[in-house]
Amino acid sequence: MLKAVLEGLLFVVGEDGLTLLQIEEILEVDEETAKDLIMELKKDYEEESRGLRIDFLGNRFKITTKFEHKQYYQKLIENPETNLLSQAALETLAIIAYNEPITRVDVDTIRGVGSTSIMRKLVAKGFIKEVGRSEIPGRPILYETTHEFLDYFGLSSKDDLPKLDDILKNVEEEEQDMNPDLYTSKYTEVEE
Repeated sequence: MLKAVLEGLLFVVGEDGLTLLQIEEILEVDEETAKDLIMELKKDYEEESRGLRIDFLGNRFKITTKFEHKQYYQKLIENPETNLLSQAALETLAIIAYNEPITRVDVDTIRGVGSTSIMRKLVAKGFIKEVGRSEIPGRPILYETTHEFLDYFGLSSKDDLPKLDDILKNVEEEEQDMNPDLYTSKYTEVEE
């Protein structure tokens, strides 16, 4: 059962991965048991019938795709039908474009939900890129939009993005149109 829990944990944390110490603490096991669980899971993923593997990168264990399948992942990214952006991807891009450089945690905070997989897809599509590390503790990665982002949306530069003040004004006007003032009315009472 603990091996299955570990697999789920690695999936949930995504590209952040887990240290051996985190695995020990979360699963409440000793170091030797944590190592055994990782090795068992790693061995399971080494089977040819599996598309994922466990890697040790940056002092953390992570679930990654198998390198030998790269050509298929590339086809998926380049396929016009799968190149459409979801609402969540558009939200994430907007947050990054208006706040860059920005960390994934800051994007998550603004959106109110996790953005790890969306940002991974946006990096793979070339719409955002890593541009360094923040100075805050943990030194998280900073992201910015790319020239591909500008090309995709037909912008010559970031200056062509709509101004936030204009967007907020339009949103407020739409909300007023949808919620008319209950205390005023265009109808008047007629005296009989």
